[in-house]
Amino acid sequence: MNYIGYSITFFLSWWFFLFIVLPIGVTTHSELDEDVEDGIEVGSPVHANIKKKMLMATGLTVCFMILVAIIDYFDLISIK
Repeated sequence: MNYIGYSITFFLSWWFFLFIVLPIGVTTHSELDEDVEDGIEVGSPVHANIKKKMLMATGLTVCFMILVAIIDYFDLISIK
């Protein structure tokens, strides 16, 4: 696989892992049993922690890409 293939695989898998990580640890306004102000959706997260989740997705993607590189380098799976 060339650099373009690795770049595309990294980009797509990063988004895949981000959507896996997004619902982890989410606390909604309805779970806090507090009064919700008008205009705030009850199911919206209190603290989204997007930066932390983006870092988690990046870490998972890097681990996945290392696995892909090992498989590609040693020809463990023939894609051709």
